[in-house]
Amino acid sequence: QVQVVESGGGLVQAGGSLRLSCAASGSIFSINTMGWARQAPGKEREKVASITSGGMANYADSVKGRFTISRDNAKNTVYLQMNSLKPEDTAVYYCNALLVPSDTPALRSLWGQGTQVTVSP
Repeated sequence: QVQVVESGGGLVQAGGSLRLSCAASGSIFSINTMGWARQAPGKEREKVASITSGGMANYADSVKGRFTISRDNAKNTVYLQMNSLKPEDTAVYYCNALLVPSDTPALRSLWGQGTQVTVSP
């Protein structure tokens, strides 16, 4: 069973930092893009950042200069370092991986279960 699992959420004061991690596990042939999206109460899910297997990163305008995405291809893991957090960053953060399982030669988009990030004023 191929899956992605996030960790690292929590409660932090405005101006603080958190680091999220997401690991893809199972029988995986290859992983293309990995990334993060978030969903605040009453709002639609929005893309936060993504990174290709070659290390090219892309960010939402709202997090540029504050968040940094990175990945460890050997560990099938992606990270999101969040600095200078604001109350408006409060949301459930979801990890996404575009991957090809070993037993199915087709690209799949997998989402994690989400991790809560709460930023207090």
